Amino acid sequence: MALTVTLLGGESSGKTTLAQALQPLLRAQGLTCTLVPEQLRTWCEAQGRAPLAHEQAARANAQTLAIESATQDATIQVVLADTTAAVIAAYSELYFEDRSLWPAAMAQQHRYGLTLLMGLDLPWVPDGLFRDGPALRSATDTVLRRELQAAGIPFQTLYGPLALRVQQALRAIGGALQRSLTTQDPDWEQGRRPWTCEKCSDPDCEHRLFTQLLQQRSTEA
Repeated sequence: MALTVTLLGGESSGKTTLAQALQPLLRAQGLTCTLVPEQLRTWCEAQGRAPLAHEQAARANAQTLAIESATQDATIQVVLADTTAAVIAAYSELYFEDRSLWPAAMAQQHRYGLTLLMGLDLPWVPDGLFRDGPALRSATDTVLRRELQAAGIPFQTLYGPLALRVQQALRAIGGALQRSLTTQDPDWEQGRRPWTCEKCSDPDCEHRLFTQLLQQRSTEA
């Protein structure tokens, strides 16, 4: 059965960047891994707007179904979920004062193997489309922590630039799988792995920060 790793957090908190970094690293270490993108973002881009109050439940359900579909593939060992229905429940509460999505979202979150919450130490970056500001990101973090704690769902918060978050996430995933995972991807270290910069959440460029870390390791070695 696949380990489902969920990445939670508000807008511009680094979920997508981390998910895209983790997938090739997990594959490089012999794990079959699939990435479930954020369905809400895809919907907003297609519609050119954010969902209305009565459309929130359908968006949450679409994210849940996408994750469930990925876990049905018996060949997949790790499912990386770039957010879950919990984040949409948080948005529904914050935008529309509607808490009705929380029970189903938390029941579903209980079923996932690992919950990783993005820290708020990255700069908030506008995307020119749907992001509202650092205040909303902070409020989302607050309600996510409240609901996870109330539901008794363990979670780990990741902090730092991408390189450090990758290390923290791999330790958590490795612990869940009972195996050691590292950042030693030969293609990545030698600069052969393409980097996804679209919607980057760090204006200081997390790719450059990670490259510098690898160079420092090489020098120290």
